[in-house]
Amino acid sequence: MPKQQIRPIGENVLIKIEAKENKTRSGLYLPENASGERGQRGTVAAVGTDKEMPVKKGDSVIFKRYGSAEEVKLADEEHVLVSYKDILATVQE
Repeated sequence: MPKQQIRPIGENVLIKIEAKENKTRSGLYLPENASGERGQRGTVAAVGTDKEMPVKKGDSVIFKRYGSAEEVKLADEEHVLVSYKDILATVQE
């Protein structure tokens, strides 16, 4: 089966969600739903072509998780498709 690819249209950005740490500093494991919000941080996987975007593929970003985010699963990895306006910041490490 060929590998799926998604190319965002317009001002949309595809973001691969970073896995959240499910262990506390003291070593306790938390269930997935205990942390409340899931992954507001991720890596840009693809950007739309409508105009010059303030982010590029590979950027680490913080984004609004709820609202217009569309969840997508590719190769067993979670992604979201959001408007570039829902990206709040880039993360420099």
